[in-house]
Amino acid sequence: MATDGNCVAALVQHQCEDDPQVNLARSEAGIREGAGRGADLILLQELHRTPYPCQQEDPAVFDLAEPVPGPTTDHLGRLALELGVVIVGSVFERRAAGLYHNTAVVLETDGRLVGTYRKMHIPDDPGYYEKFYFAPGDTGFEPVDTSVGRLGVLVCWDQWFPEAARLMALAGADMLLYPTAIGWAAEDDAAERERQRDAWTTVQRAHAVTNGMPVLVCNRCGHEPDPQGLGSGARFWGSSFVVGPQGEFIARAGTEEPEVLLATLDLHRNDTVRRMWPFLRDRRVDAYDHLLLRFRD
Repeated sequence: MATDGNCVAALVQHQCEDDPQVNLARSEAGIREGAGRGADLILLQELHRTPYPCQQEDPAVFDLAEPVPGPTTDHLGRLALELGVVIVGSVFERRAAGLYHNTAVVLETDGRLVGTYRKMHIPDDPGYYEKFYFAPGDTGFEPVDTSVGRLGVLVCWDQWFPEAARLMALAGADMLLYPTAIGWAAEDDAAERERQRDAWTTVQRAHAVTNGMPVLVCNRCGHEPDPQGLGSGARFWGSSFVVGPQGEFIARAGTEEPEVLLATLDLHRNDTVRRMWPFLRDRRVDAYDHLLLRFRD
C-alpha cells in the first residue's frame, strides 16, 4: 500500500450506455483489472453508473438518482473490501425530494464510505444542463483521509477553478482527483477541438504545479446519443491522465477507447518540489481580499 510514500493509482475510463447495470459492470471490470495490476487507489469517471444525464432538461431523468449511501456506494464498498483498494466513485445523488447533487464518494479498503464531496461549480451550457439537475455542493473543500493519503476530491467543472484546487491544498490534500465528463461539440472543427482539450489539460497541470501535488483526471469516452433526439449527442474525449507535482505527465489514456490507466505516485516528491517552488510560503494572504468579490466594478 502507500505507507512508503508510493501509491499506485488506476483510472477507469469507459463508455456508458442506457442500462445502469451494464455501466456499473464496466466500472467493476475496470476496478478489478486495476486492483489485479497492483493499484491501491481506483478513480472512476463522473456519473459512471448512468449515461450522462444532462444533455437535455427532462424531469424523468431524476429517476436515475439514488441516495448516498445507497446501491452504488454499497456495491463499490463491497468491491473495496474484497480487493483491498480505495475507490473514488461518482453518484447522481437524491438527497431529498426536489434536491439532487453531483456527488463524489470515497470507499476505504474495509468497505466503509469515508467521505463525500458534492460538486461545487455547476455548469449550464448546451448539452451540459447541470443547473437543472444539481444543487451546488455544501460539503466545502475538505480532503478525505484514507489509507493511501489525503484525497482532494473535486468533480469536472471544478477542475477549471484554481480556487478549489488551492483550498484543497491548504487543507492538506496529498493529491487532487477529478472524476470528469467532458467532450467535443459536433459543430467544432479539429483545430477548435484540440484547443479545448489542450486548455483542459493545461489548467489541471497548472493546479499540480502551483500546489505541488499530483493531479488525477478520469474522463468518459465514446459517443452518447441525445436521448430526446434533439441534438447530435455527446462525444466524450477520454484522454484521462495523471501528472506529478511539477505538471509532468506520468500516464495518459487515448481519446476513443476504454482503458484502465495505471500510474505510480511518489508522494514524497510533494515536499521535495515545494521546497524548490515555495508557492505556499510566498502567498500574499494579506492582499487577496478582492478574491471574495464576484468582480471589481
